[in-house]
Amino acid sequence: MLIGKKILLGVTGGIAAFKAASLCSKLVKEGAEVRVIMTESATKFISELTLQALSKNAVYTDTFDEKIPEKVAHIELADWADLVLVAPATANMIGKMAAGIGDDMLSTTLLAVTAPIMLAPAMNVHMYTHPAVTRNMAELRSRGVHMIEPGVGLLACGYTGKGRMEEPEAIVEEAKLFFARQAKRAALPLAGKKVVVTAGGTIERIDPVRYITNDSSGKMGFAVAKAAQELGADVTLIVARTQVDPPVQINAVHVESAVEMYEAVSARWRETDILVKAAAVADYRPKSPAQHKIKKSGDELQLELVKNIDILQTLGEQKTTQFLIGFAAETDHLEQYAKDKLKRKNCDLLVANDVTQTGAGFGTDTNIVNIYDAAGLVQSLPMITKEEAGLRIMELAAERLAGAGK
Repeated sequence: MLIGKKILLGVTGGIAAFKAASLCSKLVKEGAEVRVIMTESATKFISELTLQALSKNAVYTDTFDEKIPEKVAHIELADWADLVLVAPATANMIGKMAAGIGDDMLSTTLLAVTAPIMLAPAMNVHMYTHPAVTRNMAELRSRGVHMIEPGVGLLACGYTGKGRMEEPEAIVEEAKLFFARQAKRAALPLAGKKVVVTAGGTIERIDPVRYITNDSSGKMGFAVAKAAQELGADVTLIVARTQVDPPVQINAVHVESAVEMYEAVSARWRETDILVKAAAVADYRPKSPAQHKIKKSGDELQLELVKNIDILQTLGEQKTTQFLIGFAAETDHLEQYAKDKLKRKNCDLLVANDVTQTGAGFGTDTNIVNIYDAAGLVQSLPMITKEEAGLRIMELAAERLAGAGK
């Protein structure tokens, strides 16, 4: 997958810079064309000559050292790359990227890059968990930057913990996986398939100005819908209350209550190939919504609720050839509840997350999910952007559909 690929390797000033030599060598052996940018501090750990010999290309360190007079080097490199890989990525460079600072050759080039970016963080365990660093990494993830999680072990500073740059072999595999997935997307594995995605939180009216709802932002459902469209599907979004607007390029049907959502899904159910129930549907609704605003009177107000239709379970019982994906937002016993929900509701896949985890709750731009099927855990995804999680989910659905011959 790396033959002929243009990889821009950024090397920053941490002790893990010595691994960049092995990484560069392995990328070249896999057939990639590699160009290297080093920060000044990186040259204190490993020489430019080493990476020049391994990449067989000139190494860039100085923004003002224009090796080809008719070209602006940092723009030419930014335009040239199919993938940018920063390994190691120090806390300093991560902070510069998050803030949009360009004060050296690497950070300036990164501001001009339009290709995908992967970072392999490497730093002391306390630096890695510092609030500013975690905030900066979350910001970069939300922009689509892919983080290659560091390993846990003995660090150069003497501490033991998370912060070791991932090994070069594993980083090369990440790069190969990236290009393999690019090829899959280009092949449009969901072309001709009709995908329906529900998103947001339903509203159950108490009176004309009050309602029952939940914290669902709609971001996960929107990410799934965009991924399905990117893979070639004909996508319909059924949207309840959300914190952000739905993607403009996707057909959206707006609903309010659980009943309206069920009706909208049911109307499309027979022609649906994949249904992704990412919406948070209210379990109960007021039995008798008031026609006029309820006036305050007394110290208590009793509200009688009745159960809503369980959309996922109802369609799970009705499905024939449809592929059904459910979601479960839990606060404890994640695996137990996810497996139980998958079985009871006859889902093909169940995507579960613990909303008490930082970066996995409602309204965030990231998620941490486990994906289950009838046999158990299929994939466990670390903290990644919801866009990335949506793509992983829909790629898996496309593989299952292809395997079933649908």
